[in-house]
Amino acid sequence: MTSVDTMRPDVGGGFYTAAEAARLLGMQSTQRILRWLSPTPSGDAAVISRSYAKLGREHELSFLDLLEVRFVEHFRSRQISLQSLRLAAKNARRELGVSHPFATSSVKFQSDRKQIFLETAKEAEDRVFLNLMTNQLAIYEFIEDSLARDLEFDVSGFAKAWRPAPERAPDVIVSPVYAFGQPAVSARHLPTATLFSSWEAEGGDYAAVAEWHRVTADDVRQAVEFELRPLH
Repeated sequence: MTSVDTMRPDVGGGFYTAAEAARLLGMQSTQRILRWLSPTPSGDAAVISRSYAKLGREHELSFLDLLEVRFVEHFRSRQISLQSLRLAAKNARRELGVSHPFATSSVKFQSDRKQIFLETAKEAEDRVFLNLMTNQLAIYEFIEDSLARDLEFDVSGFAKAWRPAPERAPDVIVSPVYAFGQPAVSARHLPTATLFSSWEAEGGDYAAVAEWHRVTADDVRQAVEFELRPLH
């Protein structure tokens, strides 16, 4: 398998606390995220190879870290063990030559990752994982495709933007190049939190907020819908 060079200036980008990541991903607790970012007590590598070193007590995630958490969360919901995902991540980093193998896409990456996952399932003797990769291969491919559907990728195959609420707020985008990585909407990439605060201050007047910020009323509506969306 051919590796690619990921040591580029824009790798990662964006800054998210574990709590912010949990909210963006609709997760009820930050504890799973913190566990996936940390090595095991026995010294096994973390599931996610974080972009930034831990500063004091704070865990900050990059944009690519955030998307890897999203990937792991989806596979955990399929009852794939954390031990198997930890091994799969380790194997994929080594074989694909990338630091964030769960935040990449393209026919080549998905094909290689499929083979790595199959080999990992056999190595880990994980019957659920192995079943997903053999008898239920179509389900695996559906999961991969569904995870990629709301992402945009750069020419190297790394995710560069994510639409976290495509049905409720299709124009809300999360990208490390806009609004410091915070959810943003409209051609001006205004943070949804800014528009939501203005909407509250104006007593729910969409038109007044739109005029003040020089955006459309639908931009304001989507920002409000996004900020008020329930957690899973």
